[in-house]
Amino acid sequence: MSTAHDQLTPAGRLLALWDHLGLRAAHVATQMPADIAGFVVDHPDRVAGIVLMVPTRLDPTPFKLVTPRVLMVAGEHGLTAETTARAATRLPGATRTLLTDYDAPGWADVVADRTDEISKNVTRFLDVVARNTAEAFAPTVAAREGTHAGITWRIAGSGPALVLLPFFLAPSQWGPAMPALTAKFSVITLGGPHIGGVAALEDRARAPTYQAMFRTLIDIMAPRPGEPILDVGCGAGSLDRALAKRLGAANPLTAMDTNPFLLGEAASLARADGVGKSIAFVPGNAESLPFDDASFGCVFSVTVLEECDADRALAEMVRVAKPGGRVGVIVRSLDVRQWWNLDLPDALRAKVETPPQSVAATGVGDASLYPRMQAAGLADLVCFPTLITLDNPAGPIWRYREDHVLSQLTPAEVPVWRAARDKAAAEGLLFQSHVMHCAVGTKAG
Repeated sequence: MSTAHDQLTPAGRLLALWDHLGLRAAHVATQMPADIAGFVVDHPDRVAGIVLMVPTRLDPTPFKLVTPRVLMVAGEHGLTAETTARAATRLPGATRTLLTDYDAPGWADVVADRTDEISKNVTRFLDVVARNTAEAFAPTVAAREGTHAGITWRIAGSGPALVLLPFFLAPSQWGPAMPALTAKFSVITLGGPHIGGVAALEDRARAPTYQAMFRTLIDIMAPRPGEPILDVGCGAGSLDRALAKRLGAANPLTAMDTNPFLLGEAASLARADGVGKSIAFVPGNAESLPFDDASFGCVFSVTVLEECDADRALAEMVRVAKPGGRVGVIVRSLDVRQWWNLDLPDALRAKVETPPQSVAATGVGDASLYPRMQAAGLADLVCFPTLITLDNPAGPIWRYREDHVLSQLTPAEVPVWRAARDKAAAEGLLFQSHVMHCAVGTKAG
């Protein structure tokens, strides 16, 4: 049975949560600015300090009216440095802090890496905000944890409220900073399928073309009844749930991830979806899989090898596959231009059609995936680069990709983009497409 909360926007969910917790106003921190952008615009009086923690994608526009309350924390190098530097020119009055000699890709465990530095900067900034700009208040709810409007919440500490939204992929999330933060604030950590990286991963998995790509991967791997299957880097478990429904009890399914937060969310979602007993969620690292040689008939990985040592991970996937087992890999394509179906000037189109260059130094996000798989010992490669289409501009995965575009635009280019976007939406032709590199190979023997 649906409820009134089922159709809420992210801003609507946060407002419902604020009211439920008795928050007149609260500080808030997130890696994904789109999660709070609508709430900040609609209810600026309910937000005190705003911490944008190593954002790789950032549309500055929603934060223009609250710039004195905004702290941007970024690495000294890399994508977050570039993103926040551009945003700072459009957010005069905001504070920007750099983590010296640090790069913070989207999967960085930044709070674990720079715990003391981050704790001190966040606390110092929010103290200044409380004195000079906006005060946060303690929650009035008696309970210390619960779920409301589809968002799980847990309170630790006492004092003014500091709401922490999930990171996209950081394994430790906010955990290492909790002792310092709870000494000063009522820290409210959030989770669930409607915010953070889980929301983006779930939304991506709902796209029909993404589902078709995954079905093709499984069709080519062709699991035989009884063959164990391993997912390396399961994230929110979105694809594993789909696979469990497709295969039923025919194949034991193991879903592994290095991120304990995502594993917990994935297990919760699987239980809610009725397939909790069909999937074994286990911790592990793609570069050193915690399984014996020749343990699985099929091994697959989707958008993971961009973020690790790809060759080591491929060698591990081949090692744990049985002779004759199939290994399937899908990665983003940083070497193929993305396509926004908008009428844009050539100079602007050239800028926005370059995909986000998010890949580790030893990762793979291009067509070198195919010879790498052969070099790892996989034969009879079936390669099927696939075009993914997104057409839900209200969805978190669309917002995540569009925020990357908006972070690159000059003030003069933003209205040109928005006019083209509005025109395409009015015509029913607003969509975005990008290529994924995909292949399945067979282990010799």
